[in-house]
Amino acid sequence: MIGILGLDHVQVTVARELMEAAKRFYGEVLGLEPAPRPGDPAEGAWYQVGPVQLHLALEDRAGPEANRSRRHVCYRVRDLAAAEERLRKTGVAILPDRRPIPGVRRLFIEDPAGNRIEIAAPE
Repeated sequence: MIGILGLDHVQVTVARELMEAAKRFYGEVLGLEPAPRPGDPAEGAWYQVGPVQLHLALEDRAGPEANRSRRHVCYRVRDLAAAEERLRKTGVAILPDRRPIPGVRRLFIEDPAGNRIEIAAPE
């Protein structure tokens, strides 16, 4: 067991030309509460849904990583080092963090079907 405490966030991705419509949908139609998001606001938005966040992220489907989606679920753990050790011992590959965020402790893995999973620990 890697000690999952709960669901931290779910990230869905949107093409650039649909970003403003998606922001209106999640913010105005569904009425989700905006949450602070680092980086360029044109690249997405974050919303608070109770204790969990929904991350809306820009995903242009071009370039060398066109087949590697940024969609993922993020689980929060108490001890990231212990979680990583357990994952490695069970043969799970730790993926590179393609977009490191200063001050955020996390790692990425994939399930057997290739779905990305983020494992994060509180600062």
